[in-house]
Amino acid sequence: MMGLIEMLNVAPDTVAKLVATLVLLILFFLLRFLTCSLAKRKINDPVRFHHWRRVIVNTLTIVALVLIGRVWIRAFDSLATFLGLASAGLAVAMHDTIANVAGWVFVLWRRPFQVGDRIQVGDITGDVIDLRLFQFSVIEVGNWVDAEQSTGRIVHIPNSRILRDPVSNYESGFQYIWHEIPVLITFESNWRKAKELLGTIAAEHAEYLSEGAEAQIRRAAMRYLIFFKNLTPIVYTSVRESGVLLTLRYIVKPRERRKSEEAVWEAILDTFEKHEDITLAYPTTRFFKAEANRPDGHCR
Repeated sequence: MMGLIEMLNVAPDTVAKLVATLVLLILFFLLRFLTCSLAKRKINDPVRFHHWRRVIVNTLTIVALVLIGRVWIRAFDSLATFLGLASAGLAVAMHDTIANVAGWVFVLWRRPFQVGDRIQVGDITGDVIDLRLFQFSVIEVGNWVDAEQSTGRIVHIPNSRILRDPVSNYESGFQYIWHEIPVLITFESNWRKAKELLGTIAAEHAEYLSEGAEAQIRRAAMRYLIFFKNLTPIVYTSVRESGVLLTLRYIVKPRERRKSEEAVWEAILDTFEKHEDITLAYPTTRFFKAEANRPDGHCR
């Protein structure tokens, strides 16, 4: 061993620090294994166990980085020298790694989301299932699946994306989103009756959510500038080429969009079927034939 060290021309002090670093890494993995095993035996709830496992791993990681840093800082004459050399080298060689660690610290500090939240980062939407030092993982929703239901894929996203891309949280602060269902009926239909019927259907399926949403807004307003004057369902009227468009707007929990929309549409179809003066519209083309006037002034 000593012959190999002499051949590589490595200073004994550097060798000692490499050995100390190796020992610290072994202790880190050993402590992580023991503490996680103990937590697994004590905690039966998978959600609580995952939370405490992340706390244990994050805490041990920070402690290990601090201890290893103290070992290697001593190899330089001063802290200023170490920081100067380290920053120059790391800025070039480890730009992405440093950005990922910075993103991890930002998540722990500012908490834009936590495990279990549904978020969108850039063009990726999913439910957060894991948060690590360099990346976090989500169960993808949306993409080729309608109503933002799960695709079943796990997407690993570098933590640095949090610092570059907008992050949308579906559940932090205000745990509801607005959902709209467009219902197109023909021009010949009784649109006033249809609008009244849609309002009744919305009240039956979504109005009960307004009470819980109002309480959440009051709590969220203490931290964010969130306010809505009207949380009850509403139906808006507009006109399209093929008919009168009645848009039903109501609040819903993000994970219940598809289930809610299915229930509302089934109620709409059952209700409209009972009224002959209301007909759903679809894109149509109408042709008009203008007849030439006869010489006697009468149309043919």
